Amino acid sequence: IGCSMQRKAKFSIGDVVRHRLFSYRGIISDVDIEFSESNSWYKQNASTLPEKDQPWYRVMVDGETYETYAAESNLESDINSDPIQHPAIRKIFNETDAGYKLRHRLN
Repeated sequence: IGCSMQRKAKFSIGDVVRHRLFSYRGIISDVDIEFSESNSWYKQNASTLPEKDQPWYRVMVDGETYETYAAESNLESDINSDPIQHPAIRKIFNETDAGYKLRHRLN
């Protein structure tokens, strides 16, 4: 029996997004239907204090070597067609004309 009020994530793995406040762009590598880090992580890292009860995303940041963890309310679709530059991208994604596709299915 499922919940009729089930949340739906706006973005999917492989989507290119931009952070509304910090303007970095990146590619989504994982989706959590709600916040799944610790309270101490939230206090230390979530400077904009977004709601925890919304989808959160792991984002491989363009031009960097790290990922961030961002709330859906802070992300928007990125219309820039420039490829994302991240050292782990080719391990996870194939770049196609239609965008980024997972190389292997994740668990």
